[in-house]
Amino acid sequence: MLSYKQVQNKSRVLQSLTGLNVKEFEQLLVSFERAWQDYVEEYYIKPGRQRRYGGGRTPQLKQSCDKLLFILVYYRLYPTQEVQGFLFGIGQPQAHEWVHKLSRVSRVLSQALGYEKQLPERAPYRLEEVLNECPSLELIIDGTERRMNRPKDKARRKQYYSGKKKGFTLKNNLVSERRGKVVYLSDTFEGKKHDKAICDEEDYQFPEGSKLWKDIWISGV
Repeated sequence: MLSYKQVQNKSRVLQSLTGLNVKEFEQLLVSFERAWQDYVEEYYIKPGRQRRYGGGRTPQLKQSCDKLLFILVYYRLYPTQEVQGFLFGIGQPQAHEWVHKLSRVSRVLSQALGYEKQLPERAPYRLEEVLNECPSLELIIDGTERRMNRPKDKARRKQYYSGKKKGFTLKNNLVSERRGKVVYLSDTFEGKKHDKAICDEEDYQFPEGSKLWKDIWISGV
């Protein structure tokens, strides 16, 4: 079973699994624990509850550091939930439950990143305002794709098939500072949608004087 204790002294392994070094992981862990407690109090600590939260059967991913490792590995590597469960010593149904609990349903990870002020802007109409706050106006814009499970519906398979990746993908545009911090993350689109089409649809506006590093497909920006 993969745990934080196994990798906290293996910096290269931790970096490969999560994209963070030990110092960055443990800095985020402080806010993650606060966000997790907020989630528990909101959804589980209710008036009249007789059993304390955590009572009953021993939960999987008991330690906060293992919860954080679980969700970072999932987003970094994007394995199937069957594989994710195998890595952490749980079944696919439990992996599915934890993925939703820690991200989509509880938004624990997003809340923790928000505490650290590391979340990129998501609203395209605020892009110019956000970029004006960057120390430098030297920026990079690029598209990124991540693989998804093969859709069962034929129409969705056609929509999400990426010729570039030779598979089914989801796509976002990123705007980052030259030093690497992502300051803007677009909405999520189907893999078939061209990066330039996303740029046109969201109608990006950049501050005057910006130096923008980009692919030739986005030369009109």
